[in-house]
Amino acid sequence: MERRNVAIIAHVDHGKTKLVDGILKNSGMFRENEDTSNLSMDSNDIERERGITILAKTTAIDYKGTRINILDTPGHADFGGEVERIMNMVDGVILVVDAYEGAMPQTRFVLKKAFEAKVKPIVVINKVDKPAARPTEVLDEILDLFIELGADDELLDFKTIYASALNNTSSYDPDISTQEVGLTKVLDTILEEIPAPTGDNTKPLQFQPALLDYNEFVGRIGIGRVTNGKIKTGEMVTCARLDGSTKQFRIQKLFGYYGYNRIEIEEAEAGDIIAIAGLADISVGETVCNNNEILPLPTLHIDEPTLQMTFGTNSSPLVGRDGKIVTARKIGERLDRETQRDVSLKVEQISNESFMVSGRGELHLSILIENMRREGYELEVSKPQVIIKEIDGVKCEPYEDLQIEVPQDAMGAVIEQLGVRGAKMESMNNFEDQVRLVYTIPSRGLIGFSTDFMTLTKGYGIMNHTFKEYMPMENVNIGERKLGVLVSVENGNSTAYSIGNLEDRGVMFIEPGTEVYEGMIVGECNRDDDLAVNVVKGKQLTNTRASGSDHTVVLKRPRPISLEYALDYINSDELVEVTPHNIRLRKKILNTEERKKFDSRKKDKNN
Repeated sequence: MERRNVAIIAHVDHGKTKLVDGILKNSGMFRENEDTSNLSMDSNDIERERGITILAKTTAIDYKGTRINILDTPGHADFGGEVERIMNMVDGVILVVDAYEGAMPQTRFVLKKAFEAKVKPIVVINKVDKPAARPTEVLDEILDLFIELGADDELLDFKTIYASALNNTSSYDPDISTQEVGLTKVLDTILEEIPAPTGDNTKPLQFQPALLDYNEFVGRIGIGRVTNGKIKTGEMVTCARLDGSTKQFRIQKLFGYYGYNRIEIEEAEAGDIIAIAGLADISVGETVCNNNEILPLPTLHIDEPTLQMTFGTNSSPLVGRDGKIVTARKIGERLDRETQRDVSLKVEQISNESFMVSGRGELHLSILIENMRREGYELEVSKPQVIIKEIDGVKCEPYEDLQIEVPQDAMGAVIEQLGVRGAKMESMNNFEDQVRLVYTIPSRGLIGFSTDFMTLTKGYGIMNHTFKEYMPMENVNIGERKLGVLVSVENGNSTAYSIGNLEDRGVMFIEPGTEVYEGMIVGECNRDDDLAVNVVKGKQLTNTRASGSDHTVVLKRPRPISLEYALDYINSDELVEVTPHNIRLRKKILNTEERKKFDSRKKDKNN
C-alpha cells in the first residue's frame, strides 16, 4: 500500500484538531450509524476543556488505496519543540490559517520549521463561514509570509483549499457559495501534492524517535518514522545513543496507528510512522539499527527550557486536608515520570523538600501542575523565573516575539505598560477598529502581563507570543507586581463582618466562611505596601438592640483565582499552594512578626 506522511500545523485555535477530526469522519472508516460526536484527537481532559492541543497525536486513515499518516501538532508556543521534531517524520504539511485572523506569530514559527525541514506545504484557509472572514486578504498575507521566509518558486506554487472544519465543508474557491459538504478535497490534494516517503526496505534498519510516550506496563515508548529497512516484534536491535555508545535490546512491542486508536502490529517498513517499546531509557534523536550495521541518523534538536520554578511539598497549616499525595518522594517520582514523556522538561532536586522544574513557558508548567492536582497531589510552587544564560561572557535572557490586537481606545494604556516592561515596538497596523502591535519583549516582561492586559483591554485584547532567541540582558526591573496584598494574621474561618470592613482597603480573594491561616493572602491592597488584616473577627454581640444594626451585609464578589492567574500574580516572596480542590496564595514566611523583620532588612539593604 502506498503511504503519505503529513503534519497539520497552525497557530493556536485556528482549527487543526477540528480539521483532523473532520478528515477522519470523512474518510469512510466509520459506519453511517456510528456515533462520532464525541470522538476527538484531543483525548486529555485539559485539552478538551481549554480547546488546545498539548501533545502531538498520530493517526492514520486509508483513502483511495493509500495509507495517510496524519500528525496533529500543538499550536501553542510552549510546545513548539514537538512541532520542530515532527517535521523529520513527514514529507508535507497542511498549514491551517483562520480566515479572519490571518497569519499570526505561531503561523510564522511553524511554517519556518516546515521550510527548514524542506517539506511540501498545502494551505487550508479555515473558518470561511465566519461573518468577518476575509479569505482573499488572508491568502495575500500567507503569500507575503512565504516570501518573507525565503520560499523558492516551487514552495510558492502551493495549493489552497477554503474550508469550514466545523461545518464539514470545503472548496477550491474563496466564494463561500461554492462550499461543498465533506473534506475530501483536502484528502485528494494530499494524494496529488505530498510526495510518498523516501526509504528503502532492502537497506539496513534506521528508526529515530522524534516523540516520547510513557506507559506503566512497557515504560518509555519511542514514536518516529522508519527511515530505512524493516523492523519486527521480538527482534534484537541496537540503539545508537546520543553520547556515542550503543545498547542492544529486544523489540518488546510495536504499535501502529489507525483512526483514533494505537494498535499492536508485528512488522513495519520504511516510511511507516510507528511506536516501539523495549528500551526503558530510549531518547529523542537516538537511532535504532540492526545489530551488525549501526548507521546513526543526524541527531534532532531539542529546545532548551526558558523558564523555571520551584515545586515543593505543601508546608501550609492545611496540608493533607485535600490531597492524598503530599510527600517529597511521591512528588519527585511523579516529576521523574513526566520527564520520561516530555523531553523539554528538566527536573533537579534542590533540597529534601523541593525541586527546580524547568520548562518552555508558563503554560507548559501550569499544565503539569494542573495534571498533578487532579491526580491528588498537594504542592506549593514559586513565581516563574526566566533562565539566564552566559553566552560569550555576556549575560543573556530569552526574548519573545509578541503580537497583540487591541481596541483603539485601549492602545495607549497597553503601549505604556509594555514600555515599562522593556518591550520594543516593531510595527503597528490599524485593522478595522482594532490595532495590531508587534513587539520584541524579554520573556520576564511577559510574566504577570496577561492579567494586566485583560484588565487594560476589558477582556477584548488578543495576545500571542513565541520564543525568539537569547539576547543580552537589560537592567530593567520588571516582572514584580506593584500593588501590595492583604495578608491574614489569624487562623480560622473568615466572617462577612470582617470582610465587609476591609472592602475599602482593596479587592478580596475569599468569601465568608473560607478557612484561612496566618500568612495567607486574602486580597489585593489598594496601596503599594502589604497590609496585615484580621478576616476572622466576628461582630461584638450585646444584649441591646439599635435600629439599623441588623441590616444584611452586602459584599462585593471576590476576585476568582485560577492557577494561571495565581502564577502570574505572585511576587518572588510569595507561593501558590495547590491542592486538588483549592488554589491559595500565601507568603513564603507565614509568621507576621518574622515577615516584618525580613521585609525591613530587605528595605535597608535596597536603600
